[in-house]
Amino acid sequence: MRGRVAFVVLLCLAGLSSGPWASASTSPPLPGSMAAIGDSMTRAADVCCWYGDHPHQSWSTGDTSWDGINSHYERILAHKAGIAGHNFNDSKSGARMSDAPGQAGQAVSQSAKYVTILMGANDVCRPSIDTMTPVDTFRAQLQQTLSALESGLPGNAHIFVASIPNILQLWQLFHDNDLAELIWSEANICQSMLSTSNTDADRQAVLDREVAFNVVLGEECAKYANCRFDNLAVFNYQFSGSQVSKLDFFHPSLSGQAALAQVTWAASWWSGL
Repeated sequence: MRGRVAFVVLLCLAGLSSGPWASASTSPPLPGSMAAIGDSMTRAADVCCWYGDHPHQSWSTGDTSWDGINSHYERILAHKAGIAGHNFNDSKSGARMSDAPGQAGQAVSQSAKYVTILMGANDVCRPSIDTMTPVDTFRAQLQQTLSALESGLPGNAHIFVASIPNILQLWQLFHDNDLAELIWSEANICQSMLSTSNTDADRQAVLDREVAFNVVLGEECAKYANCRFDNLAVFNYQFSGSQVSKLDFFHPSLSGQAALAQVTWAASWWSGL
């Protein structure tokens, strides 16, 4: 039954493509500055070679030329030199939606003309199922975030909201990998989904909560004419094993960050560039 409910909810969310941003026939002017709101995925944690954050390899604001990641910042820079050096990564590893309003305040203080949001994985990935963020709480925190951006950013600023990647697909990729399961357990990574003691019903409950969060992301973004939701592009993307970090079997690798950049850009305001 839960699977059927999730499917129906996803169909309803797809209908949000009729929101105010979807009918725009032309792209807005390219921004001269940008900021990223998010968690460890946007900090590019464990992306390659050694543990820790690697923000210069971020799918959003990354600025390293050799890494194969064509970030949103680099794509804009190729067409608008004025954005050079005005890429602010306000995300923080471990952040949940409760941290997003504070990050929004940072973006406002930076007068960002473009803000990306990828937040919510840590609201799903908790030590146990019963500690996941309630949906109503998640919605209220997102509303506060978007309101802060709407009222504080320059009038011509635009927002992009990415859906949360499918955490169940990560389990499907590596649940037969002994090393992955050991690291997940020892590092206490997303045990609400990745614990070896979870049942199929447990994992479905976590997926249902993630689906609900993605519905909220789409619904709340659609209330603002300058906000664009990815319409589940990230959630629906099937990451390969090579696109996941072998340091933690959780975060995107370099090629994973590259894929995340490509998938989100294709759903962005300037996808035609």
